[in-house]
Amino acid sequence: MTDEDQSATGVHTPRSEGRKRGRPFSEILRAIADDTGSDRVSVDNLLEAMGDRGFGPLMLVFAIPNLIPAPPGTSSVLGAPLVFLAAQLAFGKHPWLPRLIADRSMARADFAALVKRVNPWLLKAERLFRPRLDTLVRPPTEYGIGVLCLILAIILVLPIPLGNNPPALAICLFSFGILERDGVWVIAGFVTSVASLAIVGGVIVALIKGALFVFTGAFS
Repeated sequence: MTDEDQSATGVHTPRSEGRKRGRPFSEILRAIADDTGSDRVSVDNLLEAMGDRGFGPLMLVFAIPNLIPAPPGTSSVLGAPLVFLAAQLAFGKHPWLPRLIADRSMARADFAALVKRVNPWLLKAERLFRPRLDTLVRPPTEYGIGVLCLILAIILVLPIPLGNNPPALAICLFSFGILERDGVWVIAGFVTSVASLAIVGGVIVALIKGALFVFTGAFS
């Protein structure tokens, strides 16, 4: 049964089948950017374009833009869906987003600029994927990935210095692993997660110490 047949009949494939290879992820992003049907790209547009392909590509499309310089407010638009998707991954649910988030959008020109910056790197990364150590991308390990991604996504949404790039990179690595059933990328995601949490934790401690220093100095 084709994707079009599934859409027409309302029948959806199991989550494991949603991970089978279809069009390359870079090609899907480019198609969205090149579609001139409207001036804006909404979160719902991205969900529709990904179809029933599982959490890997859905989380990637919201995490990758946080790795590069982006228009102000991008992390708030793309970070909130990551929180919901990671929570659903942790509990073994199918991808779904509330309308309040799905209707959020950004200018198509800004989205196209992001895709133009990301795609050369993405094309190189796609050549490195192959199925291996797939035990790491199956339950129950997959649920643990969801929990870690949830923590990282919450950090990404919060206005914390250095709280965007490291967590987004870790989420991307996990997403690549899930998308291509490649456990090596999952391991890289775990390592990057630990480093991200250490960096953000250090920043928070420094901010607290700085605030206490200012506070005590003001009243001394």
